[in-house]
Amino acid sequence: MEFSDAKQNFIQAWGSMGTEWGINRTMAQIHALLLVAPQAMTADQVMEELKTSRGNTNLNLRELVDWGVVKKVNKLGDRKEYFEALKDIHKVAILILKERRKRELEPLLQHLKDYKDLQVDKANPEQKAFADTVGDIEKFTNKVDGLFAKAIAAEESWLWGTLIKFLK
Repeated sequence: MEFSDAKQNFIQAWGSMGTEWGINRTMAQIHALLLVAPQAMTADQVMEELKTSRGNTNLNLRELVDWGVVKKVNKLGDRKEYFEALKDIHKVAILILKERRKRELEPLLQHLKDYKDLQVDKANPEQKAFADTVGDIEKFTNKVDGLFAKAIAAEESWLWGTLIKFLK
């Protein structure tokens, strides 16, 4: 396989996986391109490489910056904005985990709390089914949230531990 084919296949595969992670294909493809790029790229370079529109490229670059997996880079004497992906895949995974937790789990948990004080008639099959299902969803979501929290805390603890060892 030629390098250019391998690079394109990687970008396409990352784009497909991105849809499984809850982000759009173009956003994931831009992330993949920046991930394998040896240096920061401009939005125009990204557009040219991926054949995407200016609006789509800029929107997705802003979103990637908001997620923390891409950062803006300034080059001395150049007015263009450059973008560079965070290359540490462990940090990328934790940032994605944090963002998904914030965008998906926390709002769901908040919404489920609205039903906490709901008074249901256990003799009414419809009300009982509703209460049982919402309760099960809340328990499951709390478990998933707990796993996310532990994964994030473990990564942060590992990072601090590594930093402390490095400083000694």
